[in-house]
Amino acid sequence: MKAQQGFGKFDFVGRVNLFGGISLVLTIASVLYLAAAGINYGIDFRGGTEVQVKFAQDTSINEVRTSMEKVSQSENLGEVSIQSFGDSSEFVIRFQTSAKGSEKEQNAQIKKSLDAVRAELETGFQAKGPEIRRVDSVGPQVGAELKRNSFLAVFYCLLVILFYVGFRFDYQYAPGAVVCLFHDAVITLAIYNFMGKEVNVPVLAAIMTLIGFSLNDTIVVFDRIRETFPQYRDRGWGFIINKSINDMLGRTLITSGTVFTSALCLLIFAEGTVKDIAFVLTVGIFFGTYSSVYVAAPMIYLVDKLRGSKMAQLSAT
Repeated sequence: MKAQQGFGKFDFVGRVNLFGGISLVLTIASVLYLAAAGINYGIDFRGGTEVQVKFAQDTSINEVRTSMEKVSQSENLGEVSIQSFGDSSEFVIRFQTSAKGSEKEQNAQIKKSLDAVRAELETGFQAKGPEIRRVDSVGPQVGAELKRNSFLAVFYCLLVILFYVGFRFDYQYAPGAVVCLFHDAVITLAIYNFMGKEVNVPVLAAIMTLIGFSLNDTIVVFDRIRETFPQYRDRGWGFIINKSINDMLGRTLITSGTVFTSALCLLIFAEGTVKDIAFVLTVGIFFGTYSSVYVAAPMIYLVDKLRGSKMAQLSAT
């Protein structure tokens, strides 16, 4: 579509075909990647045990891995993963237990495996003073149920937002808001998963937070469009959307930039779960700000064009 000229510093609508195409490609690529590669679930969703251990002296990850492989063979732990945590003396040990048997039998197996790991650390690394700082354990059945409920929560969240925006503004605005939020969430999740990071409950909470932040930014733009519409309805959607986005651009950049800077600082200096949450927010805020301008607002024009209204005809001239 061709935007009306003569107002504002930036012609956002005039470039919507380019950036809309980029967003469409990124969204489809993200969905296909997640479908093909699968999501790298943490123990919260797939079940298992996570042990965080710190040694008084520097210890190589190969030493810990060799030691845990012995326990795995004797206790049938399956695949055991070792990840350094912070420095060369602290590690996270993850292993899974069998999903067979009743919940009571699974819990007994988890306790037995955990006792074996603890005993190996205390005897095999006695000279290096191992200290177990944290133990998280989730049964396979509980993990599967938690995963299902978590993703249902995201689905219902988007559904409620669809009805809320339709009620708050008009049904013409609702598709843009939901498409925008889905765009932000799926691209951020794909990038996070591509980096080899695990998706757990705190990360899902960060994605929900991102959805809320992005929706707030989108609502502000929508509100400005609704206020501008009665005064310039004879100029077409191209002019109205450009004017509204330019009017709110300063507010959008200041708000998003402040949160982005805070999340980026946490990403650089924090460790562990906080770093993962900061990664989601840093990437998500970038795409959320972009989508409020190039995805959500132009969707209003698209819906109006599908209706064949005179406003869409004015924008095309």
